[in-house]
Amino acid sequence: MNLRTIAFIGLSAISLIAPAKSEIQAGTTVKIEIMGVPGEEKIKIDSMYPVAEGGKINMPFVGKIQAAGLTSEALSDLIEASYIKAGIYENPTIQVFADRGFDGPQEQFVHVGGQVRKTGRVNFQKGLTLYQAVQAAGGTTEFGSMKRVQLLRDGKTQSFDLTKPEFMTFPVKPSDTLIVPQKTIFNG
Repeated sequence: MNLRTIAFIGLSAISLIAPAKSEIQAGTTVKIEIMGVPGEEKIKIDSMYPVAEGGKINMPFVGKIQAAGLTSEALSDLIEASYIKAGIYENPTIQVFADRGFDGPQEQFVHVGGQVRKTGRVNFQKGLTLYQAVQAAGGTTEFGSMKRVQLLRDGKTQSFDLTKPEFMTFPVKPSDTLIVPQKTIFNG
């Protein structure tokens, strides 16, 4: 072997060992952590996020963000910019961990907000219903209306009257967002 061949083999081996900046893929999961925000806000954001087949993740407060095709660093920058642009946080620092090791079993969540006793994430389990998700968030406050609960899924909003049995058993999916509105003087 000549010196060039040895150098080529050595460089090839290093390129196999050195971690490449890989792009996030649809169907995988990323771990996202936020810093520079109050602790009660941090627990609403820090989580595992599935990258949908369309390549997007659903972030609390700002909605769907394109993740597939980006590096972890690029996605971090994009999420930070989204929170700043929306006026939610002034100076957040986002860390994205995209590792194939996260693709195993993981916790999934449904986000519940509005007039419930404990806004934030509710652990998703197969068979979880709209009514159960609201109850897992502590139920409604005295101002909350079960008659017009909104389900945000895939960019669409549906309204459900959870005082009617046929809607109480409507199934939720991971990353759904439920909003319990305030009662009105006309229809509760």
